[in-house]
Amino acid sequence: MRKSLLLAALLALSAGSQAKTITDILQRKVEVPDNPRRLVVGESRMIYTLALVEDGNPAKRVVGWPADLQRLDPQTWNRYTAAFPEIGNIPIIGNNNFSQISVEKVIALHPDLVILPIYAKKESNHDSFLNQLTQAHIPVIYVDFRVDQLNNTVPSLRILGEALNDQPKTEKFIAFYRQHMEKIAQRLADAKPVKPTVMLQLHLGDKSDCCTTVGRGNLADLLAFAGGDNIAASRFPGVYGKISPEALLTVNPDIYIATGSAGPDQKGRLQLGSEVSAAQAQQSFAQVLGQQKVVSNLNAVHSGKALAIWHNFYLSPWHLLDVEFFAKTFHPQLFEDMDPQQTLDEMNQQFLTVKEAGTYWTKLK
Repeated sequence: MRKSLLLAALLALSAGSQAKTITDILQRKVEVPDNPRRLVVGESRMIYTLALVEDGNPAKRVVGWPADLQRLDPQTWNRYTAAFPEIGNIPIIGNNNFSQISVEKVIALHPDLVILPIYAKKESNHDSFLNQLTQAHIPVIYVDFRVDQLNNTVPSLRILGEALNDQPKTEKFIAFYRQHMEKIAQRLADAKPVKPTVMLQLHLGDKSDCCTTVGRGNLADLLAFAGGDNIAASRFPGVYGKISPEALLTVNPDIYIATGSAGPDQKGRLQLGSEVSAAQAQQSFAQVLGQQKVVSNLNAVHSGKALAIWHNFYLSPWHLLDVEFFAKTFHPQLFEDMDPQQTLDEMNQQFLTVKEAGTYWTKLK
């Protein structure tokens, strides 16, 4: 272990004397190499964000990551490994999240920078993990695209852009992101429309019971930003929780939205994302929704106000598509000119080497 620490320290020093100080999203001042070449990231689905700021292969500097992309979004994994086969050779250092990564595995990869999502700070073993990396002279920075997106997305993008020397492309995307988000915020502020009540059910088809949802943070914040009245707000103490069938039927929300991310071969689940056709998405939504006895009795389902969106958008700055989809669904007349598909097409054209191709939202007929 001591030899590994010493070797990592020597490698970090040999990367060059040039360094810069970055303030991460936790307001920690961290000295990082001017041009890091070996990254370890705390979740492989960070590729969604890296693709917006890096040119070419967005994982070209990554030397280690968990298996969450491969396990939880195999369609995107397939697209990226087809475009860049070397991605398939990146060492896997955990299953789905940061808590399963051992410090020994990280140090053995000799990274010159470790990038972690802010939720990792909540892990009980975090302080020991960080202290050992610090002793090995391996810098660690935190970003946040999934906990407090509305406040932390732009500064986290800037942190990444500065750390990776990708400022021009990063600033171009920040301008794009702000333009779309501010358009929604300003229009809602001016019009002050009545907010429809909304039920957001997570991972439709993954569980048979009713109904897992989000009461605050991440998707709940995005829903509220887009002008919806989340019926789960203040119903439970944590971020995630369940609404009982009785409570759901009593409220009988105006709009029902489900999230899902199953691939075209995963039967009995809501199919959305890469490799999924519009017909597959719609058919799977109707099939899975029909098996939900409580939800299928909602007025929103019978009146054509039941929709679904790809679950993984909220994990990255791609959540601007969540917000556009929500806003157009909640206030169709106010946002008649808004088209999330056009925004996705623009992102493909302006920022992505590997294009997003699939079906990311659908509606029950």
